[in-house]
Amino acid sequence: MKKGAKVRAAAIGEGLKVKVYPDPALKMPAENVRRFDAELSLFVEKMRVTMEMYEGVGLAAPQVGILEKIALVSWEGFFYVLINPRILEEEGSQEGDEGCLSFPGIYASVKRPARIRVAAMDVNGTERFYDVDGFLARAFLHEMDHLEGKLFIEYLSTLKRGMIRKKMFKRAMEEDR
Repeated sequence: MKKGAKVRAAAIGEGLKVKVYPDPALKMPAENVRRFDAELSLFVEKMRVTMEMYEGVGLAAPQVGILEKIALVSWEGFFYVLINPRILEEEGSQEGDEGCLSFPGIYASVKRPARIRVAAMDVNGTERFYDVDGFLARAFLHEMDHLEGKLFIEYLSTLKRGMIRKKMFKRAMEEDR
């Protein structure tokens, strides 16, 4: 799989495509971003365009094959860039439907914290803090899970997870024909 800023730089020159399960990149943990430069800004912009093209609320770099801790969330007119994010606090509980660009057409109810406090870097390397709740907390956590190689289906029962995996493998086989 692709790691590091050199590969990210190469991706800037080509179109980004969202990887679909069972692509192995989706299960691999990402590495911290170490270089905050013009290439990073260009890559984040390319991710934003890709997320909008796929009509997503969020997108993580591993979903486009780049194993760096970069995630984006766009919600209610605000655009969040989460580089090397970490959860500082979490509180409460909520349950709600989630979907994922890497699982087209699949939605399932997932239980997550209701409120979180997150520290993350922006494209300039400046640390930012976000206190978010409700759907926005869910979106942050979903994208941050991608950075650790964790998928939303892992929160589901074994039976439901198995059904989704089977459906996605079947889809992948049909697309390979």
